[in-house]
Order: sequence, then C-alpha cells, then structure tokens
Amino acid sequence: MTPSPPVGRIVVGGRSGSPRQETVLPGLALCALAVATSSAVHRGVPSVSVLMIAIVLGVVLTNVVRLPAMVQPGLAFSAKRLLRLGIVLLGLQLLLGDVLGLGAGMLGVVVVIVAGGIGSTLLVGRLLGIGATQRLLIACGFSICGAAAVAAVDGVVDADEEEVVTAVALVVLFGTLMIPLVPLAAAGLDLSEHVGGLWAGGAIHEVAQVVAAGGAMGGTALTVAVVVKLARVLMLAPVLAVVSWQHRRQPAGGPEGRRPPLVPLFVVGFLAMVVVRSSGIVPEAVLDVAGVVQVALLSAAMFALGCGVRLSSLRRVGPRPLLLALTSTIVVAGVSLGGVLLVS
Repeated sequence: MTPSPPVGRIVVGGRSGSPRQETVLPGLALCALAVATSSAVHRGVPSVSVLMIAIVLGVVLTNVVRLPAMVQPGLAFSAKRLLRLGIVLLGLQLLLGDVLGLGAGMLGVVVVIVAGGIGSTLLVGRLLGIGATQRLLIACGFSICGAAAVAAVDGVVDADEEEVVTAVALVVLFGTLMIPLVPLAAAGLDLSEHVGGLWAGGAIHEVAQVVAAGGAMGGTALTVAVVVKLARVLMLAPVLAVVSWQHRRQPAGGPEGRRPPLVPLFVVGFLAMVVVRSSGIVPEAVLDVAGVVQVALLSAAMFALGCGVRLSSLRRVGPRPLLLALTSTIVVAGVSLGGVLLVS
C-alpha cells in the first residue's frame, strides 16, 4: 500500500515508487498574507467584506504577475480543504430560532427562491447550450450563498477549474452590482425598511453583499436581511444532498469510479454546528473566536479561487455564462420581491 504523504505535503506526480512531492506551505503562506491584507483593507473600508476583497485580490494578483508553481499546491489545498472547514464553521452563525422566527410564510418564500432560482437557471442554461456542471455551479451560487456555494458544489461534482472560477467571477460581479441596486429599487418602490431588508436577504448572492445592502437601508433592514440570507444558507445542506445523490446515479460514479457520499462530510459538520449553536451551550467568547477563524478560512479559500480567475480564460468562455448569470439574478430577485410582498 502506498504510504500517505507527510503532513504539509501532497503528492503531485512522479514515477511509481519515487513520487515527487511538493509542500503546501508556500501557498498557505501566500493565502495567510492575502487574508491579513484583506482584513487591513476591510478595516479601512468597512462597507466592503473581507471575503470580497480577498477574491478581488486573488484575481488582480494572478492577472498582474505570474505566480510561481510552488504556491499552486497550497492554493489548491485552500480552495478545497480550507473552504470546507470554513463552511462547517459557518454553521455557528445560524440560530434555528432566528430562522424559524421569520414565520412559515417567509420560510416558504426562501424555499421557493432557492428551488425556483436553481430550476430556472438550469433550464435557461440548457437552452443556452451551457454545460451541465457550469450551469449547476451558477445556479447554486446565485440561488444559495454565492462563491461558498459554488465551491461547495464543486466539492461534490469535481468541476473543471475554469467552470468554478467563471461561476465565482460572475457571483462577485453581479452580487456587487446588487449592493446599490436593491436599496435604490426598494426606495423607488416605496418599500418599508423591514420589507426592503427581507427582499435584500432573498435576492442578493453573498452574505457579505447582503450585509452591505441591508446596512445601506438601515438597522432594521440589516437585521432581517441577514436572517433571511442565513435561511438561504441553511438550504445548502439539502441541495448538496440532492446534487450528491444525482451524481451517485451517474454510471461513472465520479472520478476513478468512486461515488461521492450521499451527504458530504462537511455538510454534516455544517448541520452539526447549527445544532450546537442553537443549543446555547457555546460561550460567546468561543463563538467570537470561531467567527474570526471562519472568516479567515473562507477568505483564504476565496483568495485561492480568485487566483484561478484569469481574464483571458473568461474572454474565451464567451457571453453565454454572462447571460445566464444575468437571467439568474433577475429571476432570484423577482421571485424574492414577489414572495416578500405576498407574505408581508
């Protein structure tokens, strides 16, 4: 049996019996530097989230300089392993009581937003001739929780790197545009602060983008927007279970004939953290530390994903994913607004 590589190293190639190993440490160090830089920028510009800064930093860096090969294993480790650990800790942000406090009507709207957004995006993507994996990544990213959902789905279906970075780039682009547009539209429609917050939480892709838009509308809007968004985040677990089940049914059964678990382990961890947080047994000091660690892990993962976004590759992708992203944004925002007005 082939021995496991030592901690801090991964096997990346080489002849049988003499594998070539490369350490993940240079890439992890680069990610740590990026997280520190993103945090510093965030302190100067609090309205922009650390995660968004990290993504943009990765995109800019990889398109301005040629990153050395030695950092690639660490970037890959961050984009996969650290991302999953960050998603597990994301569960500590969720209190089931807060989510249930939205009421049956609004919870039903959240389910319709996610199901309708995914279903319509998959349908339109098929009509546009976009590949199944690419349209699934876009559908889940735009309907659930942005780049984290894209990366989580990639952990189940093992998509091509170009498909993942395209979906992440589109989430950043359209989610950022929604930050000023939703508050302006809410004001134009004369929505109350409460209703505007519900709409922002249901319509905007990333948690951080929801915070920015909700904060622009006021304290009440911010509070309800975050709760609605976290209810959408909670939908990540059942959606990934369905995606994994569908993937298991494929004849190939995943890479090298292996079938993914019906419920990925990091999804189980995410749900376990939700239960632990909702039990009230975790001290606030521990939650504060976990929150900092979660942001750091997801920021490192977002930076690593951003380092895979090469503008030349995006130009080769063509306009169809852009059109699908626009359609998905309109559908999610429209379903959210209609549902919010109906239950309010």
